[in-house]
Amino acid sequence: MAFWQARDFLFCGVCGSLLTFDSVRSASCPLCGFKRKAKEIEGKETRYTVTAEDIRRELKIDPFEEVLVRRPVTSKTCPKCNHSKAEYYSRQVRAADEGETTFYECTECRHTFKEN
Repeated sequence: MAFWQARDFLFCGVCGSLLTFDSVRSASCPLCGFKRKAKEIEGKETRYTVTAEDIRRELKIDPFEEVLVRRPVTSKTCPKCNHSKAEYYSRQVRAADEGETTFYECTECRHTFKEN
């Protein structure tokens, strides 16, 4: 079995156009007339994956630019290496009536720890 028969069963084997069904028995290419029996297509599954990058390319929008976000640094001693500075951020991880949790990441060894 040729590669295109195994993978691209809904596309023309000659020019690559999408086949259209003429009847319940066959599908044909609207450009070059290539025909494929419906039995060859029956029971096969088609899946498409579309990424955000695919959409941006199709709409001719500039690709995503990575932005480096720097977290604030505070004087907090790392329990692993005893370095005195750590980056931090806060999140509400428990019930709304409880305080937020502060997460720290050592600027030296990148160990993460938290404070409730």
